[in-house]
Amino acid sequence: MNFTLLDRITSITENKNIKTVKCLSRGEEYLADHFPGNPVMPGVLQLEAMIQSAAWLLRVTQNFSHSMVVLCEARNVTYGKFVAPGDQLLIDVDLLEVEDSTARFRGKGRVDGSVVVKAQLDLKFFNLGDIDGALTDRDKTIIEAAKTKFSELGGVKAIEVVAEP
Repeated sequence: MNFTLLDRITSITENKNIKTVKCLSRGEEYLADHFPGNPVMPGVLQLEAMIQSAAWLLRVTQNFSHSMVVLCEARNVTYGKFVAPGDQLLIDVDLLEVEDSTARFRGKGRVDGSVVVKAQLDLKFFNLGDIDGALTDRDKTIIEAAKTKFSELGGVKAIEVVAEP
């Protein structure tokens, strides 16, 4: 994942929820074109930040056992007000279900308490080595890079283990 749209993972409730932050600065390259004179974060990038949040929760839930986490479907996507430079986009994603190689999520992004984006997401997870055995070493490299990025985003410190009743 080279295009990271998250600045920090603030909390992870194991197997249930992740909270992340994106602080939008005027220095974001895409703001120059969207829109000239009135820069705002494109809705598709707000959604991508939510997808990346869900992917981190899935990686933790699956103990970083899969190299690939990809979007299958985004449903019921709605947008509220614009996200502008200086805003802090707070993303909250819940894991609803994991079945076979697909996970279902529900997420919201808020700015100053107002919902600016919400969606239901389905993510698929797998290893390249399952498709082509020659790619097994590539899986290991990708997983190690993901673990490093997770640590850089504060994910290791953000994990909250909740005792099951």
